[in-house]
Amino acid sequence: MTLPYFLRKDGSSGPLAFAHRGFSLDGLENSMAAFRAAVGLGTVHLETDVHTTADGVLVVFHDESLDRVTDAAGRIAELTGDEVARARIGGREPVPTFDELASAFPDAKLNLDVKDWNSVAPLAEAIERQGIHQRVLVTSFSDRRRKAVLRRLSKKTASSAGSTLTALFVFLGPVLPAPVARKLLADVDVFQVPARYGRFPVVTKGFVRRAHKAGRYVHVWTINEPGEMERLLDLGVDGIVSDRLDLLKAVLLKRQQWV
Repeated sequence: MTLPYFLRKDGSSGPLAFAHRGFSLDGLENSMAAFRAAVGLGTVHLETDVHTTADGVLVVFHDESLDRVTDAAGRIAELTGDEVARARIGGREPVPTFDELASAFPDAKLNLDVKDWNSVAPLAEAIERQGIHQRVLVTSFSDRRRKAVLRRLSKKTASSAGSTLTALFVFLGPVLPAPVARKLLADVDVFQVPARYGRFPVVTKGFVRRAHKAGRYVHVWTINEPGEMERLLDLGVDGIVSDRLDLLKAVLLKRQQWV
């Protein structure tokens, strides 16, 4: 049965459009302004990241430190929630808490990259507290970290494979016996992967076919060129993560695949 997370706004199946850290041409990534802009363009799928402050506040932010995109500095894990709240992304926008994001967009589906071990318990507690199991997908480069979140949840939540499981499926997928693949992917619903790793192509027609045969979706990140979006959609991928939701929307509209 298809999890609600993988359905489009009208409840249909089809390629999903993920707004990578929201949508902002001004570099206001992971800000409420960027998420509002993405929702305004018509998507319900928001890709984002979580970190936790020294005093346990779960915030929406990609980097481990504030230095790159805000007017403040310091590692989030070493700062208090109040200190992070005073920072401004691009000198303009505050860093959202996870609760603020989840509450502000009750129809949004959140793709959550768990960036550190400190965020495992706080994220699971936030999902439980808000009862948003069907609205979130838990992912991490670390399969151990991803699984640690899932073990703390009382209900099934969508999840994507980490780096180790993805690599196993990419390289051994053609020869993996079906029972072994089912066991390895028992808590995996989707592969979220780059189109290529260096010169090595990850998303090929064969990879997409094997993933679908195993009952798993394929989402590709981070694709910002319309031609590459077209190529991947022609291969049959189930979702594209993009900084340029405006361009992705135009491609899907042209293909009559935008909802």
